[in-house]
Amino acid sequence: MKKSNRVISLYRQLEQAYPEAACGLNYQNAWQLLVATILSAQCTDKRVNLVTEVLFQVLPDPQRMAAAGQQQVEELIHSTGFFRNKAKNLILCAQQLLSRHQGEVPATLESLVALAGVGRKTANVVLGNAYQIPGMVVDTHVKRLARRFGWSKSENPVQIERELAELLPTDVWTRAGHILIAHGRACCKAPTPICSQCPIIELCPRIGVDRCR
Repeated sequence: MKKSNRVISLYRQLEQAYPEAACGLNYQNAWQLLVATILSAQCTDKRVNLVTEVLFQVLPDPQRMAAAGQQQVEELIHSTGFFRNKAKNLILCAQQLLSRHQGEVPATLESLVALAGVGRKTANVVLGNAYQIPGMVVDTHVKRLARRFGWSKSENPVQIERELAELLPTDVWTRAGHILIAHGRACCKAPTPICSQCPIIELCPRIGVDRCR
Protein backbone atom coordinates (compact mmCIF):
# COMPACT_ATOMS: atom_id res chain seq x y z
CA MET A 1 0.00 0.00 0.00
CA LYS A 2 1.32 3.46 -0.92
CA LYS A 3 2.22 5.81 1.89
CA SER A 4 -0.55 8.23 0.95
CA ASN A 5 -3.12 5.45 1.10
CA ARG A 6 -1.82 4.28 4.48
CA VAL A 7 -2.04 7.81 5.80
CA ILE A 8 -5.61 8.27 4.61
CA SER A 9 -6.64 4.89 6.00
CA LEU A 10 -5.22 5.68 9.44
CA TYR A 11 -6.70 9.18 9.40
CA ARG A 12 -10.18 7.88 8.55
CA GLN A 13 -10.00 5.53 11.53
CA LEU A 14 -9.06 8.46 13.74
CA GLU A 15 -12.05 10.38 12.38
CA GLN A 16 -14.32 7.59 13.54
CA ALA A 17 -12.61 7.42 16.93
CA TYR A 18 -12.92 11.17 17.58
CA PRO A 19 -16.12 12.32 15.84
CA GLU A 20 -16.58 15.32 18.15
CA ALA A 21 -13.03 16.67 17.92
CA ALA A 22 -13.13 20.44 17.54
CA CYS A 23 -11.39 23.64 18.57
CA GLY A 24 -11.23 23.74 22.35
CA LEU A 25 -11.06 27.53 22.59
CA ASN A 26 -14.16 29.64 23.17
CA TYR A 27 -14.63 32.51 20.73
CA GLN A 28 -17.32 34.48 18.94
CA ASN A 29 -15.30 36.05 16.13
CA ALA A 30 -11.90 36.00 14.47
CA TRP A 31 -10.44 38.57 16.86
CA GLN A 32 -11.38 36.54 19.91
CA LEU A 33 -9.97 33.36 18.37
CA LEU A 34 -6.73 35.15 17.49
CA VAL A 35 -6.33 36.39 21.06
CA ALA A 36 -7.23 33.04 22.59
CA THR A 37 -4.78 31.19 20.36
CA ILE A 38 -1.95 33.57 21.23
CA LEU A 39 -2.73 33.00 24.91
CA SER A 40 -2.83 29.22 24.46
CA ALA A 41 0.94 28.96 23.97
CA GLN A 42 2.26 26.85 26.87
CA CYS A 43 -1.20 26.95 28.44
CA THR A 44 -4.27 24.70 28.48
CA ASP A 45 -7.43 25.55 26.54
CA LYS A 46 -9.38 25.28 29.80
CA ARG A 47 -7.27 27.97 31.47
CA VAL A 48 -7.41 30.22 28.40
CA ASN A 49 -11.20 29.98 28.30
CA LEU A 50 -11.40 31.05 31.94
CA VAL A 51 -9.13 34.02 31.24
CA THR A 52 -10.80 35.18 28.04
CA GLU A 53 -14.24 35.08 29.65
CA VAL A 54 -13.12 38.08 31.71
CA LEU A 55 -10.66 39.54 29.20
CA PHE A 56 -13.26 39.95 26.46
CA GLN A 57 -15.62 41.74 28.83
CA VAL A 58 -12.96 44.34 29.58
CA LEU A 59 -11.16 44.47 26.21
CA PRO A 60 -13.63 43.10 23.65
CA ASP A 61 -12.06 44.38 20.43
CA PRO A 62 -8.80 45.53 18.83
CA GLN A 63 -9.63 49.18 19.52
CA ARG A 64 -9.77 48.68 23.28
CA MET A 65 -6.83 46.28 23.34
CA ALA A 66 -4.67 48.73 21.36
CA ALA A 67 -5.40 51.48 23.89
CA ALA A 68 -4.83 49.28 26.94
CA GLY A 69 -1.82 49.57 29.19
CA GLN A 70 0.76 46.82 29.51
CA GLN A 71 0.08 46.34 33.22
CA GLN A 72 -3.68 46.08 32.72
CA VAL A 73 -3.34 43.35 30.10
CA GLU A 74 -0.74 41.52 32.17
CA GLU A 75 -3.09 41.41 35.14
CA LEU A 76 -5.94 40.08 33.01
CA ILE A 77 -3.91 37.27 31.40
CA HIS A 78 -1.43 36.55 34.19
CA SER A 79 -2.47 32.93 34.80
CA THR A 80 -1.80 31.88 31.18
CA GLY A 81 1.96 32.10 31.72
CA PHE A 82 4.55 34.18 29.84
CA PHE A 83 2.11 37.00 30.51
CA ARG A 84 4.52 39.89 29.93
CA ASN A 85 5.44 38.84 26.42
CA LYS A 86 1.87 37.82 25.61
CA ALA A 87 0.51 41.17 26.81
CA LYS A 88 3.08 43.05 24.74
CA ASN A 89 2.19 41.03 21.65
CA LEU A 90 -1.57 41.40 22.13
CA ILE A 91 -1.35 45.18 22.39
CA LEU A 92 0.99 45.49 19.41
CA CYS A 93 -1.07 43.01 17.39
CA ALA A 94 -4.20 45.07 18.00
CA GLN A 95 -2.38 48.26 16.99
CA GLN A 96 -1.18 46.58 13.80
CA LEU A 97 -4.71 45.43 12.97
CA LEU A 98 -5.91 49.01 13.27
CA SER A 99 -3.09 50.51 11.22
CA ARG A 100 -2.89 47.83 8.54
CA HIS A 101 -6.32 46.18 8.33
CA GLN A 102 -8.89 48.68 9.59
CA GLY A 103 -9.26 46.68 12.77
CA GLU A 104 -10.21 43.46 11.00
CA VAL A 105 -8.35 40.17 11.36
CA PRO A 106 -6.94 39.34 7.90
CA ALA A 107 -7.83 36.09 6.20
CA THR A 108 -4.48 35.23 4.63
CA LEU A 109 -1.55 33.36 6.11
CA GLU A 110 0.95 35.97 4.96
CA SER A 111 -0.91 38.85 6.62
CA LEU A 112 -1.54 36.92 9.82
CA VAL A 113 2.06 35.82 10.42
CA ALA A 114 3.16 39.45 9.95
CA LEU A 115 1.29 40.34 13.16
CA ALA A 116 2.96 40.40 16.56
CA GLY A 117 2.78 37.09 18.39
CA VAL A 118 1.37 35.20 15.41
CA GLY A 119 3.17 32.19 13.97
CA ARG A 120 2.01 29.70 11.39
CA LYS A 121 0.22 27.54 13.94
CA THR A 122 -1.83 30.45 15.25
CA ALA A 123 -2.51 31.69 11.72
CA ASN A 124 -3.75 28.28 10.61
CA VAL A 125 -6.01 27.99 13.66
CA VAL A 126 -7.63 31.31 12.77
CA LEU A 127 -7.90 30.54 9.06
CA GLY A 128 -9.41 27.11 9.56
CA ASN A 129 -11.83 27.85 12.37
CA ALA A 130 -12.82 31.50 11.93
CA TYR A 131 -12.73 31.68 8.13
CA GLN A 132 -13.14 28.04 7.05
CA ILE A 133 -9.97 28.35 4.98
CA PRO A 134 -8.06 25.04 5.19
CA GLY A 135 -5.05 25.27 7.47
CA MET A 136 -2.81 22.47 8.75
CA VAL A 137 -2.09 23.18 12.41
CA VAL A 138 1.13 21.70 13.80
CA ASP A 139 1.37 21.92 17.58
CA THR A 140 3.33 19.64 19.93
CA HIS A 141 0.72 16.86 19.66
CA VAL A 142 0.58 16.93 15.86
CA LYS A 143 4.37 17.05 15.64
CA ARG A 144 4.69 14.03 17.92
CA LEU A 145 2.04 11.97 16.13
CA ALA A 146 3.36 12.81 12.67
CA ARG A 147 6.71 11.33 13.64
CA ARG A 148 5.24 8.30 15.42
CA PHE A 149 2.99 7.50 12.49
CA GLY A 150 5.90 7.83 10.08
CA TRP A 151 4.23 10.71 8.28
CA SER A 152 7.28 12.91 8.76
CA LYS A 153 10.83 12.54 10.02
CA SER A 154 11.32 16.25 10.52
CA GLU A 155 11.53 18.16 13.80
CA ASN A 156 10.69 21.39 12.01
CA PRO A 157 6.99 22.37 12.36
CA VAL A 158 6.96 24.16 8.99
CA GLN A 159 8.35 21.11 7.21
CA ILE A 160 5.88 18.85 9.02
CA GLU A 161 3.05 21.16 7.99
CA ARG A 162 4.13 20.92 4.36
CA GLU A 163 4.43 17.12 4.46
CA LEU A 164 1.04 16.63 6.11
CA ALA A 165 -0.53 19.03 3.62
CA GLU A 166 0.80 16.83 0.82
CA LEU A 167 -0.41 13.60 2.43
CA LEU A 168 -3.90 14.70 3.51
CA PRO A 169 -6.70 16.13 1.33
CA THR A 170 -7.07 19.88 1.62
CA ASP A 171 -10.65 19.64 2.84
CA VAL A 172 -9.61 17.77 6.01
CA TRP A 173 -6.63 19.89 7.05
CA THR A 174 -8.46 21.86 9.74
CA ARG A 175 -10.32 18.88 11.13
CA ALA A 176 -7.19 16.73 10.98
CA GLY A 177 -5.50 19.10 13.40
CA HIS A 178 -8.35 18.76 15.90
CA ILE A 179 -8.41 14.99 15.55
CA LEU A 180 -4.67 14.52 15.94
CA ILE A 181 -4.64 16.80 18.97
CA ALA A 182 -7.53 14.84 20.50
CA HIS A 183 -5.68 11.56 19.95
CA GLY A 184 -2.46 12.99 21.35
CA ARG A 185 -4.23 14.13 24.49
CA ALA A 186 -6.26 10.95 24.91
CA CYS A 187 -3.67 8.21 24.54
CA CYS A 188 -0.74 8.96 22.22
CA LYS A 189 0.89 10.96 24.97
CA ALA A 190 4.42 12.17 25.57
CA PRO A 191 6.75 10.70 26.51
CA THR A 192 4.95 7.33 26.66
CA PRO A 193 1.78 6.50 24.72
CA ILE A 194 -0.99 4.42 26.25
CA CYS A 195 -1.07 1.89 23.43
CA SER A 196 -3.51 -0.39 25.27
CA GLN A 197 -6.19 2.29 24.82
CA CYS A 198 -5.32 3.22 21.23
CA PRO A 199 -8.28 2.95 18.83
CA ILE A 200 -6.00 2.64 15.79
CA ILE A 201 -3.33 0.35 17.20
CA GLU A 202 -3.69 -2.18 14.37
CA LEU A 203 -2.82 0.52 11.84
CA CYS A 204 -0.07 2.20 13.82
CA PRO A 205 3.30 1.67 12.10
CA ARG A 206 5.17 2.07 15.40
CA ILE A 207 3.50 -0.30 17.81
CA GLY A 208 5.14 -0.55 21.21
CA VAL A 209 6.26 1.97 23.78
CA ASP A 210 9.98 1.86 22.93
CA ARG A 211 9.38 2.56 19.25
CA CYS A 212 6.80 5.27 19.93
CA ARG A 213 9.18 7.49 21.88
